[in-house]
Amino acid sequence: MTTKTPGIVLRIVRYSDKSSIATIYTREFGRISYMIYGLSGKKSSLKSALFLPLSIVEITAIHQPGKDIQQLKDVRIEYALNGISSDPAKNAIALFLTELLHKTLKQPEADETVFDFIKQAIQLLNEIDKGIANFHLIFMMKLTRYLGFEPNRENGEATYFDLLNGIFLKNKPIHIHFLNAEITRAFATVLDCDFTKMEVMDMNRSKRNDLLDGLIEYYRLHMPDFHGLNSTAVLHELFN
Repeated sequence: MTTKTPGIVLRIVRYSDKSSIATIYTREFGRISYMIYGLSGKKSSLKSALFLPLSIVEITAIHQPGKDIQQLKDVRIEYALNGISSDPAKNAIALFLTELLHKTLKQPEADETVFDFIKQAIQLLNEIDKGIANFHLIFMMKLTRYLGFEPNRENGEATYFDLLNGIFLKNKPIHIHFLNAEITRAFATVLDCDFTKMEVMDMNRSKRNDLLDGLIEYYRLHMPDFHGLNSTAVLHELFN
C-alpha cells in the first residue's frame, strides 16, 4: 500500500553502489528503514540533501507489513532547516540529537505525541538565536518523559539526585550512581525549565559538561542497549 507520512531523518547509510538505507522516524508508522535507489545518480529525483540529520520531510512509500525495510518512492522537504545548516553550533547540536534519537527511538510503533514534540523542538532550534548552549540539555530532559523515565521531583529539599532510581534525595545513596550537590541543583533547574527560559540559565561550560555526562549516565541506566553517545565530545568543546 502506498502511503504518505511526515518523517524526521535519523540516519542514512550506503547499502550498495546503487542503493542506501535511510532510517526515518515517521508520524504514522514510528521508526522505519527505507531502501533508496539511485540517490547519487544524476537523473534521480532523490538527492542526498533531502536526508541530512533531523531533516523534516514528507515521504511517499510502499509499506508492507512484516518487512524490515520498506520501499521509498518519493520524498520532499516539509520544513527547511536553513537556520541549523548555516550555524556551526546548531549543526553540532543537530548531529548530537540525531545520534540520541537513533539510539533511543527503537520501537517501530507510531507515537504521534513523541513525533510532534521532536518536530517542534527541531523547528525551535532552527529559529532561535539565544540560549543555544542549553538546548540539548532541556531536550534530553524533556525526552525522558516520552521514554518513560522522567525524574521524580517530589522531594523539593533534596541535595542529591539518585540516577539509578530517578529520585532526589537529602542524603547520598549507598551506590555510586548519583549527582553531587552542585550538579543536582543544575539538574533540577533544567528539569523545571522549558525552551522559552533556556537563555536565562546561568551555567558555565564545566557545569554544562558535567550535567550532560550525568544525563547520559541517566539514560544509560534506564535504557537497554544504550551505551553512550559518540558526539558528546564535540559538545564538550563547543560552548564556553
